[in-house]
Amino acid sequence: MWVRRSLRGATSGTVMGCWFACDLPHLQRFVTGLRRDHAAVLNGLTLTYSSGAVEGNVNRIKMIKRQMYGRAKFDLLRKRILLAA
Repeated sequence: MWVRRSLRGATSGTVMGCWFACDLPHLQRFVTGLRRDHAAVLNGLTLTYSSGAVEGNVNRIKMIKRQMYGRAKFDLLRKRILLAA
């Protein structure tokens, strides 16, 4: 991903400044949102932590839930999720 590889601390401000200076209102609103929570965006781009494992489990549980929609109640869904783990 281009943004993750190239944005590091000090350069993120200049890149966002260039994006904000262009004449595209959608991009300006996007940059405004990034500036509003700049610390979280900067941490997400520079730290090595990832929530990939958690997101993978959530995706697996949602898939099982979709497969069982309308077929069973919560107790059977719970058993199937625990058995799939």
